[in-house]
Amino acid sequence: MSEHQETPNLEVSHSGSEAGVATAEMLHVDRYEGIWMRISLVVLVIFFVTVLVSSFSTGFQVPGVYQRIDPATIHNEGSPFANPEVRELAPGKYEAYIRAQIWSFTPNEIRIPAGSTVTFYATSQDVQHGVKIANTNINMMILPGQVAKITTSFNKPGTYNFVCHEYCGSQHHTMYGRIIVEDPNALEAETAAAGPLLSGFVH
Repeated sequence: MSEHQETPNLEVSHSGSEAGVATAEMLHVDRYEGIWMRISLVVLVIFFVTVLVSSFSTGFQVPGVYQRIDPATIHNEGSPFANPEVRELAPGKYEAYIRAQIWSFTPNEIRIPAGSTVTFYATSQDVQHGVKIANTNINMMILPGQVAKITTSFNKPGTYNFVCHEYCGSQHHTMYGRIIVEDPNALEAETAAAGPLLSGFVH
């Protein structure tokens, strides 16, 4: 009876060893293939770390689709794109609406004080456009039928040019604008200097 019980155990052990050998043969990886697998893994880790650093350290962000809009109604009364402009929401906080059309941006000049944070809302009334603002993290598509949204801060005074970077016709190269970031201290000095001159002119 005991001999009869030991036989299956021997068979199981034998079949288990065969399965182990088969598994080992299936998992065998050529030396060079293993090297390339490790290189691919390292590259993926580098890409992942790069995205994290870009997102949290340099402010890299992907423009989001804020909402859908009918291009035929953007000039209607009540639409923020009928007369797009910059609006001050609070000290240092602004929102800017930009309408793109062949071949211009409206508005094509924006003035804000240094240290301002601006949320841009942009849409197109005709064809696909794009906008790249120099020396910032803003590089987004502007498509008819949707409103793109992105936020950035302007801490350094100066002129930030922006251009259309999507080919939109024969005059594509003329489609540009600028953001003038003004030094608040310089503005106060100019206002103070202009005060006596204006008062003298009035008298």
